[in-house]
Amino acid sequence: MTNEESIHDTVSAAYASALERTRGGACPTTATLVSGLTDLAGYREERGRHAEAAASSFGCGHPLSFASVGEGDTVLDLGCGAGLDLLIAAEKVGPTGKVIGVDMTTAMVEEARAHAEGAGFADRVEVREGLIEELPVEDGCVDHVISNCVINLSPDKERVFAELARVLAAGGRFAISDLVVERLPSWIRMVPQAYAACVSGAIGEEAYLAGLRAAGLEDVTVIDRLVYTVEQIEALGGELLERVPVPRMVVRMGLKSVAGQVWSARITGRRP
Repeated sequence: MTNEESIHDTVSAAYASALERTRGGACPTTATLVSGLTDLAGYREERGRHAEAAASSFGCGHPLSFASVGEGDTVLDLGCGAGLDLLIAAEKVGPTGKVIGVDMTTAMVEEARAHAEGAGFADRVEVREGLIEELPVEDGCVDHVISNCVINLSPDKERVFAELARVLAAGGRFAISDLVVERLPSWIRMVPQAYAACVSGAIGEEAYLAGLRAAGLEDVTVIDRLVYTVEQIEALGGELLERVPVPRMVVRMGLKSVAGQVWSARITGRRP
């Protein structure tokens, strides 16, 4: 097994487990944590309208709140998870549009399909199982690419950026919410659970923007940042960071040392 395969397996297993804990009604602690994070990401209104999908949402932002998606557009969601953003996109594109979700975790794909059908969007939402480094999507066929706290989990971000550029139509746009980390203790980057918690696999903002530009994308801009407190970083990691095989005090000290160095960036741009 390659290192990339190992990372994919670790991340997929972690999110399948997280989905299982929220499916069918989360325990009070988990439910409070997830609802708090969706509100922090900007989903307060949508959480009421799409409660089941929001209960299994693990994003760090709300890309559709700053994407210029409109009626009749085709939207692709990289790492769609349980499908909250798919439902919101389906509302925006209307019956003449199309929404495609891609996720590598079978349980998430099944959950997203069920949510789309339950919301009455089976006619315009298609969920495909696959890797965001090898998108099962045709060249130049989508108007908008969105992604919510997923690309940081990829072991090969350059390939993701290249794939993003490949599937966008000429003039197509992207809107990404993702975690960036400017500085992190080396031992945290070595812990698999911290990778799945969206922390240790994240790169710096300048490297992120440079990767998008190197893929041929233009007008790459950070339009907003949400800088996390230590408590919010712990909340994002949730139970995954609880399982890091070092003392809890050491984990907290490590996170405290990067306070102000971890944030959710809202990034936009276009294919020329």
